[in-house]
Amino acid sequence: MGELAKHIVQHFEDIRIVTNTPGDSNFLPLPDLLRATARRGKTKSDTDSNIQTRLAGETLRAILEGLPYPHTLLAAVVQRSRAEREITYPRAALIKGCINRSTRYSNPDLMEELKVSLDPDNLNPGYRLGRLFAVLEKIQEEANPGINATIRDRYYGSASSTPVAVFPTLIKLSKHHLSKLENRGREVNFERLLGEIVAGLDDFPPHLSLEDQGRFAIGYYHQRQDFFRKRETESETATQGAEQ
Repeated sequence: MGELAKHIVQHFEDIRIVTNTPGDSNFLPLPDLLRATARRGKTKSDTDSNIQTRLAGETLRAILEGLPYPHTLLAAVVQRSRAEREITYPRAALIKGCINRSTRYSNPDLMEELKVSLDPDNLNPGYRLGRLFAVLEKIQEEANPGINATIRDRYYGSASSTPVAVFPTLIKLSKHHLSKLENRGREVNFERLLGEIVAGLDDFPPHLSLEDQGRFAIGYYHQRQDFFRKRETESETATQGAEQ
């Protein structure tokens, strides 16, 4: 029983990831994780019917025995993220857990490859490119307030799988978006952040493996969460200043 409890605790530690959405649980139940791999239905029961029964059994076994999650689990959640062009909290948690477990299984000295929140020191190309994509999207959003669709809606799939095909175009596009920003200080901050991220890249790879597509998703998710956290902090500071 002690060994079983240790494995369950490790599972929750492996999938722990930052979230700024009120109401998100720090202990995601297995059904919520598995729904992240399934095509969305009109109702929760419709979505549940799209979950592969064998995948659910293999995942539960991995949790209880402390084994790496099945490779098909990572493939399913990465493919679903690409299809819907959305990295939700459960999807990010599941991808992080899959990659960290796989890494630790092959290298026991490395307990955690992907951190809970943004890791500026992570030099993996997939992770860096995910962060870069998030910054380029944020620049577009601030240059075009109220925009209905962003680069994520059109380019997420190709950016996360064949970066060299789209990132040169997105970089050029970002220069136009930066020039539209009214706040020059904001423009400088974005340019500095872009420089820091690109400095860790040798080139845009022609192709990312499944695992690196997962790292791309986490880099993107981490960077977006970091933007949200900083915005909340700035809002709180402004409110406190007004009250004083």
